[in-house]
Amino acid sequence: MEVGAGMAVQSRASGAGARRRALLGGGERPVRPGSLRVGGTAVGAAAVATRARGTTKPVAPLCCVRARRDNESSHYSVDDALLLKRISEEVLLHLNGRCIYLVGMMGSGKSTVGKILAEVLGYSCFDSDKLVEQAVGIPSVAQIFKVHSEAFFRENESSVLRDLSSMRRLVVATGGGAVIRPINWNYMKKGLSVWLDVPLDALAKRIAQVGTASRPLLDQPSDDPYTAAFSKLSMLAEQRGDAYANADARVSLEEIAAKQGHGDVSKLTPTDISIEALLKIGSVVIEVESQSSRIMAL
Repeated sequence: MEVGAGMAVQSRASGAGARRRALLGGGERPVRPGSLRVGGTAVGAAAVATRARGTTKPVAPLCCVRARRDNESSHYSVDDALLLKRISEEVLLHLNGRCIYLVGMMGSGKSTVGKILAEVLGYSCFDSDKLVEQAVGIPSVAQIFKVHSEAFFRENESSVLRDLSSMRRLVVATGGGAVIRPINWNYMKKGLSVWLDVPLDALAKRIAQVGTASRPLLDQPSDDPYTAAFSKLSMLAEQRGDAYANADARVSLEEIAAKQGHGDVSKLTPTDISIEALLKIGSVVIEVESQSSRIMAL
């Protein structure tokens, strides 16, 4: 879908209009092919080989789960598609192929937002938890915790992030606890990190609705799933809050909801969050370029 030069794209979030218009504009840079195996077809030379602890046997090359494109997309309206297209075109001019790492608490929507960002940027999308499962040959994080340990999982998680950090043009949805190991930040700082900051109350409601069986740090018997989830999430947030704040950009769902004139973050769509994430990414990369230009001019 092409956007004419004179077309004005309006944001539904009135408070963000000026910032969005500042980013909309400019041309389009050709997108280079990625360096991953997509759907089993070699797109580039590189393939990721992750390892389980205690063995050097490589696992099969990782395959990308790419978001649906163009007229196959059904998760946003035409207006949203236009807005996403225009913002992503401008962001691509400054992103220079850098990877994007989404961080945040479990249930914050990293995988869903990651697919949308990958789609509009022409990137490939990975979920680091899924890659660890593939690497160790166990189908769920909960089972990895049970069969081995959390420490075993964290070591393999770092191995996955290390391998991904050597690549380009990826959106990576990280696990909720990836931020607790400093070495992981060394890998993620090679790209751009974005914190999806969701209120704990909203997270607890989401998790209570879908269950905790797939979330080993929350899976405990309780007559009140919401209260149990909220209590555990509060403890994890206390432990990880400072680590999440290391991200290059913060996307606050409370702030997005306020801009749209309501206080309930559950009314936000993944597209709303993705648009704000793109705007924050654009602000960061443009600021980095400006700083570099000022240093070179000295």
